[in-house]
Amino acid sequence: MLSAFRVLPNEPPTGRRLMTMIGRWGAALGLALMTAACGSSDGFDADERATPIKRARTPENEFTPVELEATVDKLVAEINKSSIKPMQITVLLKDNSGFWESIMTAASRAMGELGITGNVIGGYKVSQGEQIEDAVANGVQGIGIAALDDTVVSAIDEAAASGVHVVTLDADAATAGRAIYVGSINESAGATAGETLLDMLPPAPGTVIVYGTTDPAWADGLKRTQGAQGVFEAAGYDVIVGSSHWTDAGAIDDIEWMRAQIETSDPPVVGMIGLFNISYRCAMAAEAAGRQDLPIVAFDFDPETVIYMRDGRIRATHAQRQYYEGYLVPYVLYGIENIGLDATKQILATQMLGDDRFDVGLDVVPANRIDAYYDFLDSIGAGAQ
Repeated sequence: MLSAFRVLPNEPPTGRRLMTMIGRWGAALGLALMTAACGSSDGFDADERATPIKRARTPENEFTPVELEATVDKLVAEINKSSIKPMQITVLLKDNSGFWESIMTAASRAMGELGITGNVIGGYKVSQGEQIEDAVANGVQGIGIAALDDTVVSAIDEAAASGVHVVTLDADAATAGRAIYVGSINESAGATAGETLLDMLPPAPGTVIVYGTTDPAWADGLKRTQGAQGVFEAAGYDVIVGSSHWTDAGAIDDIEWMRAQIETSDPPVVGMIGLFNISYRCAMAAEAAGRQDLPIVAFDFDPETVIYMRDGRIRATHAQRQYYEGYLVPYVLYGIENIGLDATKQILATQMLGDDRFDVGLDVVPANRIDAYYDFLDSIGAGAQ
């Protein structure tokens, strides 16, 4: 008998692709719900052996990350050779909407395929440290967590010291005793985006505006910014870096700052890059300066960004593979429990940076492939990101 899983709290997908999403991933979630009907989340019989894993195959598409899919297949094959111990896990996320919805969908699917007990919790009413403590008290063997900040370090360390496997996703807690981080590697993500824009630029000299961050307190954002900045500096361009602000007042200030740089920079601005979900402001600034000709690339798949892509104002964007973050974490935790950390890392090695960071990579989406990318997201049940 397979063990049950619970997903808390989750909101149903909304928007124009709801019916397509239901058709594509309803079968997988239906299997998970059937699993829940015959199990319990109160723990396991020590002699119980889980059923061998059978993955639900994902449709192939031009955006399918073939290497990631192959890595999961290798992990499954090795786990199935082991005694396949049952497991209980909890996945703790920062929210349950927007960016996080596809992570919740994917983690739920993976847990259903694995037949394990667990929770996917989006958001928090208590601190993440308390969430970790509660999970440990409830007898989990594994925790996946998108860390809010370094205040979770001590709780992660205590969980790991008690024998619980901890994997971070999307946002790392690198100083903690977590086993592996699964997500985008910000410095390489920034460099990848920079290379996309570099191919569109006239030869140096020229000035490139990098709409990222200069805030040293935001390490991940700064690493992404520096990754892009380094690409242009190495190619001989002048680089002007501006910090992104998410308030309404900040939007006005950011756009005005970029407009002024476009109008006054010497050598002239030859391209712009945005590194967060508000990248579309680059196009707004170029419009304000009367420079709709400027090559612009963006980050994330925000609806506003898509509008400017369809208008030809943003030439490409870089979408994070958060669905695969959510999908991989239960598999990685299950691998650590069943075949050990070292064996799991060996299987993940081709996408590992160093000893403890797994890079899920990025999807580079040109403006003329928007609909194809939507089709890909629908095919895996991720919806719009």
